[in-house]
Order: sequence, then structure tokens, then C-alpha cells
Amino acid sequence: WAGFLTISPAPWWNVSSSERDRFMADSTVPDAKLADQQTRTGQLLLRVEVVYALPQRQELVRLALPSGSTLQQAVEASGLLPKYPEIDLSGNKLGIYGKLAKLETVLRDHDRVEIYRPLIADPKESRKQRAAETRAAKKKNVA
Repeated sequence: WAGFLTISPAPWWNVSSSERDRFMADSTVPDAKLADQQTRTGQLLLRVEVVYALPQRQELVRLALPSGSTLQQAVEASGLLPKYPEIDLSGNKLGIYGKLAKLETVLRDHDRVEIYRPLIADPKESRKQRAAETRAAKKKNVA
């Protein structure tokens, strides 16, 4: 039977849907404080992260926003716009957990809002250039 046993190269586990909850577990807005704010205002608050990655470092801001807040409101509340003037909400792409989203997207509790920087080089053009360089190097080695 040993010849028929195979081991799958894929991992046996999958990331659970609670990954977001574990990621946000160390939130700077403690549950007790959040619950107090919710009872005083009578409005549910969402815990949200806004992230902007730079080549040298990553800026991460944790917020408590009213229920029904949009992606644009989260970015504006994060304080990253005045700190990084190169961020342009009409030009930069935004996403939630790696999926592109529009400014009007309503946020859910524990969402991670990501501000993407523009690409430095077009991936297609870079690939064409590398292929041309490889062809040139092969021709040089053959000659």
C-alpha cells in the first residue's frame, strides 16, 4: 500500500474567517472603552485599520468609527492625508484586505483599509525588456 499513499503538497489547513479578528486583537481601542463609547453615543462603533505602505516603512492607524462609515471617511479620519501629501484619493487606488474598493464602500468591523501607491514601472513593459535582454545575451553567447 505504500506505493499508493501520496502526501498532498497543499497544506491541510486554511486560514479561518477569524483571521481578521486575531489580527485586530491587539487593537489600541480596548473593548471596554469601545463599549463605553457605544453606550454614551448610542451608536455602534467599528474598529478599523488604515494602512499606507512606503518603501522604508508602513504607517498603520487604528480607528473607532461610527457604524456606516465609508472607506473615504476612514482615510480622512486616519490623519494620513496631511502627513503624506502624495496621497490623492482620486488617483490612488484603495482596497480592503487586498481587494480593490471604491471610496463609497461602507466598512465593516475589523476591516483593514489599504492605500496603494502607484506602480513605478508597467509590469508588461518590464517583462518585455527582460525578455529582450535575455535574447540579446543568448545571441551574444552563441556568436
